[in-house]
Amino acid sequence: MTGANSAPTVELGDQLSVSAIGFGGMALTPVYGEVDDTESLATLHRAVDLGVTFIDTANVYGGGANEKLISRLLADRRDEVTLATKFGIVGNPVNRAAGQLAARGDAAYVRQSIDESLQRLQTDVVDLYYMHRRDHDVPIEETVGAMAELVSAGKVRHLGLSEVTADELRAAVAVHPIAAVQSEWSIWSRDVEQNVVPAAAELGVGFVPYSPLGRGFLTGTIQSAADLPSTDFRRKLPRYAEGALDANLAVVEIVKAIAAQQDATPAQVALAWLRYRADALGVGSSPIPGTRRAARVEENLGSIDVVLTPEQLDTLNAAAASVSGNRFGDLSWVSAGRE
Repeated sequence: MTGANSAPTVELGDQLSVSAIGFGGMALTPVYGEVDDTESLATLHRAVDLGVTFIDTANVYGGGANEKLISRLLADRRDEVTLATKFGIVGNPVNRAAGQLAARGDAAYVRQSIDESLQRLQTDVVDLYYMHRRDHDVPIEETVGAMAELVSAGKVRHLGLSEVTADELRAAVAVHPIAAVQSEWSIWSRDVEQNVVPAAAELGVGFVPYSPLGRGFLTGTIQSAADLPSTDFRRKLPRYAEGALDANLAVVEIVKAIAAQQDATPAQVALAWLRYRADALGVGSSPIPGTRRAARVEENLGSIDVVLTPEQLDTLNAAAASVSGNRFGDLSWVSAGRE
């Protein structure tokens, strides 16, 4: 097991160095069931104790409550944290499946959003500020131009984009250096490998995979939609539908078999696979698994010590081709639907 405060770092783009494993804050809001703020805060502190210092949140998580929770971590440990937050999603992410979510990227909203986030986070600067989703009614050059003004104003250090296409990334980089693209990437979500990841590698942009454990599915703890709380938004995703679930469980069985060979957990194997894929594609990468429990942070960090054989990598790569169902019902929401 990697020791306390010894997590290695990786270079993303624009000379931004972060811990090789980050922490996704969305899990500390009620999207996957009920949460306890006391436990969540303890988990965040444990993550930083272990050297997982790249903390990711967004203004929309919990309607701002997630940023307020993270402000309690930052109160005593701001200098230890590489802080990322996002703007651009308007509405509740849980409602996206019903088509009730929109995005805003106009310059006025960019300026408004950073001031609101800084207030909730109780800090004067964000290390990495993402456009959470593309506003199709606003040229991406306008959005990134407004974000660049925040860098000049000292409110933001680095810029990021979430779920953009390769062409959108190229257009953004022409306006201002981009440190990272954050998009879903895992054994069962590999569409970004076709265009977005190669473009990021070519342009010197880092990659931050969200949901690197398949929203918990690749841990082997979910056997059916019935295992999920009634309020869990994963119930609305195509991969949890009855027709797709059996095929996807077969993929998890392969991950579990390799975990047994490695004396590791399925989560550690899934994260290790992602590290190897990023290396193979030439992109600096820091995945951001989220969890409510400190023990899971320690487990995820242990993936850094997992050394997969070429045969195991081949097996995992082949298994990914058997995944059934898209990652969202409406793919226009993510890069795969626009490429």
